[in-house]
Amino acid sequence: MSGHDTPAPDQRPDPAAAEGGPTRDTPTRGPARPLPYVIAGILLAAAIVLPLMPSLYSFDQPRWGGMPFFYWYQLLWVPISAVLSSIAYWLTVTEDRRRRAAVRGTGSHAARRGGDAA
Repeated sequence: MSGHDTPAPDQRPDPAAAEGGPTRDTPTRGPARPLPYVIAGILLAAAIVLPLMPSLYSFDQPRWGGMPFFYWYQLLWVPISAVLSSIAYWLTVTEDRRRRAAVRGTGSHAARRGGDAA
């Protein structure tokens, strides 16, 4: 037999499809709501762009603990960026879980409990 007798991978029968199970074409997520992703993008953009604008913080006064405003403003952005990044992560993970639960046929309330909607 030659190598031409073997069907291409996309033309081979899928055993999962024959059993009624999920296939490569089975969606793993439902439709996305854009608002959580837009909010996450805005939060991340603020955490990146605002510290990169020195015209906002290139001042000596007010001083805090003897440190000029220029330094403590930048240091203040470390925890602020961590909080903004955490909120953006939470928004996207929550939306992804909602989308996966929509495909499984379970409601968001059942997905939070970790069980089926029965």
